[in-house]
Amino acid sequence: MALWGIPRLEERNERLQDQGPSRSLAEALCVGNSLLLPWDRFSAWLHCICVVGFDLELGQAVEVLYPPHSKLTDKEKTNICYLSFPDSNAGCLGDTQFCFRFRQSSGRKVSLHCLMDQFDKDLPVYLKKDPAYYYGYVYFRQVRDKTLKRGYFQKSLVMISKLPYIKFFQTVLKKIAPEYFEKSDPCLEAACSDIDRWPAPCPGTMLNLPIMGVVIKVRIPTCHDKPGTTTQLIETTPQTDAHISISLPTIHEVDLFRCFSPVFLHIQMLWELVLLGEPLVVMAPTPSESSETVLALVSCISPLKYCSDFRPYFTIHDTEFKEYTTRTQAPPPVILGVTNPFFAKTLQHWPHIIRIGDIKLAGEVPKQVKVKKLKNLKTLDSKPGVYSSYKPFLNRDEEIIKQLHKGVQQKRPSEAQNAILRRHFLELTQSFIIPLERYVASLMPLQKSISPWKSPPQLKSFSQDEFMKTLEKTGPQLTSRLKGDWIGLYRQFLKSSNFDGWFRTRWKEMTQKLEALHLEALCDEDLLVWIQKHTEVEAVDLVLKLKNKLMWAIAEHLPVKPDTVARLQMHIDSIISALPEDLQGILLKTDTA
Repeated sequence: MALWGIPRLEERNERLQDQGPSRSLAEALCVGNSLLLPWDRFSAWLHCICVVGFDLELGQAVEVLYPPHSKLTDKEKTNICYLSFPDSNAGCLGDTQFCFRFRQSSGRKVSLHCLMDQFDKDLPVYLKKDPAYYYGYVYFRQVRDKTLKRGYFQKSLVMISKLPYIKFFQTVLKKIAPEYFEKSDPCLEAACSDIDRWPAPCPGTMLNLPIMGVVIKVRIPTCHDKPGTTTQLIETTPQTDAHISISLPTIHEVDLFRCFSPVFLHIQMLWELVLLGEPLVVMAPTPSESSETVLALVSCISPLKYCSDFRPYFTIHDTEFKEYTTRTQAPPPVILGVTNPFFAKTLQHWPHIIRIGDIKLAGEVPKQVKVKKLKNLKTLDSKPGVYSSYKPFLNRDEEIIKQLHKGVQQKRPSEAQNAILRRHFLELTQSFIIPLERYVASLMPLQKSISPWKSPPQLKSFSQDEFMKTLEKTGPQLTSRLKGDWIGLYRQFLKSSNFDGWFRTRWKEMTQKLEALHLEALCDEDLLVWIQKHTEVEAVDLVLKLKNKLMWAIAEHLPVKPDTVARLQMHIDSIISALPEDLQGILLKTDTA
C-alpha cells in the first residue's frame, strides 16, 4: 500500500458523484467499492495515529504522524502533546493506557467522518459522533534508560478518532504499541496497512478486524438493539472462524463496578449529579483512573446521552484551562478528570468533587469513602471522598448496595458485579425517562389529521405543568422501587442540557416521522387525476415540490416505508410525462442540473 503521494479527496468525490446522486462514501466503504482511495478505510475508523516523545529542550513533541497527509492544527498538536503524558505526582513507570477528549479546531474542513452519516444514523444516541470533538487513545511507556540524558525512555502512541469506542481502541493499542516500542516505524506502517483493509464500522454487523497477526471480533451496537443486550448478542454468536484471537463483548463500555467500587455507597447521588448535568471534578492519582472514572460517570445514565462537555483527562496546559477554572462565573456543566495537585486549589470552588485513591484490583474489598464538606478539600493529598453539599432527591437503594457488597465478600467475578451495576443504572434511567417518552409521544398529531394537500400538522408544545400532572398516575413509581422527591428531580432535569439534548433529538425524530407520513399520504393519492383538474403552472409547482420532498427524504433518511421513495419518483415521472414536451424538457433538465 502506498504511503506517500496520496491522491486528493476531491478526485475520489468526483468519481463517486459520477456513480449517481444516491451513491455515498458510506455505501462505497460497505461494498468494497473500487473507487475508494488509499486511506479511505483507515479514515472511517481513525483520523490519525501520533507518536509523542519527550525532548529535554522542546518538551513533548509529535515525532511521527500517520497517515503522512493527516492534518492537525498547531493548537490540536499542542493539546495532543500535553494530554498524551501523565501530569501527576504518580510515577507511572511501565505501561499506562488512558483516554482523553479535546475540541476540534474551529474553521476545519469537514473530515471524512462527517461524510458517513449513514453509519451514524443507525448508532445509539450515546455513540453518535460529536463533530466538535476528537478522542485520543493513549498507550504511554516510561522505563529507565541510562543511555538517555533524562535517564528515562518516555513515549506515547496515540490514536485520534471521532469514534467513542473506548474498549475497542484500547484493545487495538495493546496489540500495536508494545511491538512499536520494540521495532519502531515499520511496525506502525504494517498496523496502519492492516487498518486500511478493515471493513467499514457498520452498526449491527459482526466485524472481523485483523491487526498485527490477530483478528478482533466486534459488533457495533445499533439504535434498534434492546438496551443492555449488546454483550449477549456477541456472546451468543457462533464462532466459526478459527483465526479469531480476541472476541470483544463491548466496544465502548468501561468496568463500572471497578470504577465506582470506592464510592458505591454513593452511586445514587452520583447518578443524579450526572443526570442533572452538574459540574463535577474527578481527582485521581493517574490518568488511567481519572479517565476511566469520568467515562463511567458519563455512561451511568445510558441509554440517555450525556450532552454536556466531559474531559476524561484534563491538564493545566489544556487550551480550555482558563475557561473552565475561572472564578468570575459559576462552574460550567462539565465533568473533568484531573491528576495534577494544582487542581485541588484551582477547582476548590466547584460544587462537587470526587477524590479517589488507587483503584483496587478485582476481588479486593474496597474501602468506602464518605461524603464530606467542600471546605475540607485542601490539596490533592486530602483523603479520598465525595466532597459535596448536594442532597439527593431520591432515597438510597439499599438493595443494590447489599447485593454488590455481598458479591465482594463472596468474591463474585468482576464481570458479574459490573453487569449487576450496569443493569441497575439502566433500569433506574429507564424508569426516569419512560414517563417523559410517554408524554412527548402524546404531542404527536393523530395520523388522520395528515392531509396530502396541506403542510404536515405541527407538534404540540411541551408543557412542564401538563407533564407534571401525568406523573401522578404514570410516573416512575410504576417501574422503580425507589422513593423520594421524583417531582423535584424532574423539575431540575428539565433545566439541564441533558434534557435539552434529549428533547431536541426526540423533536427531530417526531418531525421527520410527520414528514414521512405526509410523503406516504401523497404516494397513496392518484396525482394524475389531480393534475387534470389543475393548470399546467400548478402541475409544474407540484413537481418541483415533490422533487424537493424526495431529495430531502433521501438526504435526511426519513423513516418511510421501503417502497415510498420509489413510488414518489414514479409519481413525478408520470406527471412530467403527462405535460407538454417543452415543459417536460425543462423539468427533466432540473434533474441533471
